[in-house]
Amino acid sequence: MEYPADGLTMIGHLALPAGADRRPAVLVGPEGMGLSDVERRRADALAELGYVALAFDLHGGRYLSDPEEMLARCMPLLADPERRRGIGHAALDVLRAEPRTDPDRIAAVGYGTGGAIALELGRDGVDLRAIGTINALTTGRPGGAARIGCPVWAGVGSEDPIMPPAQRDAFTAEMQAAGVDWRLTVYGGALHAFHHPPVDHPAVPGVGYHPRHAQRAWRDVVDLLAECLPVTE
Repeated sequence: MEYPADGLTMIGHLALPAGADRRPAVLVGPEGMGLSDVERRRADALAELGYVALAFDLHGGRYLSDPEEMLARCMPLLADPERRRGIGHAALDVLRAEPRTDPDRIAAVGYGTGGAIALELGRDGVDLRAIGTINALTTGRPGGAARIGCPVWAGVGSEDPIMPPAQRDAFTAEMQAAGVDWRLTVYGGALHAFHHPPVDHPAVPGVGYHPRHAQRAWRDVVDLLAECLPVTE
């Protein structure tokens, strides 16, 4: 699926469930490196569960395997909520335009930078049924979280140096002050991007795969969707 966003031509991956009726839908956001087969497979798995799923793009069809190039693009993006909202809204428009999507029943699930985008959609007041993030304990502008109208689940590794305890505390304080229905799961011994299978290129320090927690985190995502966005109501 090609669509414009952030001055680029994005290339997302749309996965459709069996049948022809309208179904609830899920946005799937990738880690900072960009859309890869990992997120494509997750979208496909969600389609097998009965959801319309769009794994969205961050970098105009590119996967940034060079850590320095990835950080050079993602750090300004993480510092600019309006750009994050623009990328999220563009993907959301594509998902809503899909005839199989029930536009009133959409959730957003994101990892790393993709999770920060999912949270920013919530802070922008988008009508979502749930927001799920891993490695994305980003905070917003004062008062922004008050516009989040759905449950928020966040997962993080206990040994994640990019999302340390101080960042966890700031995130949970923001959610609590805004009256959000929030949950935080800390996976013991896990590093940043613990959910992502090993890559065959250099990674930033503090990143590491934890297969047992990766499986648990996926089950937690599926459970969040089953609770807040059941395939049949």
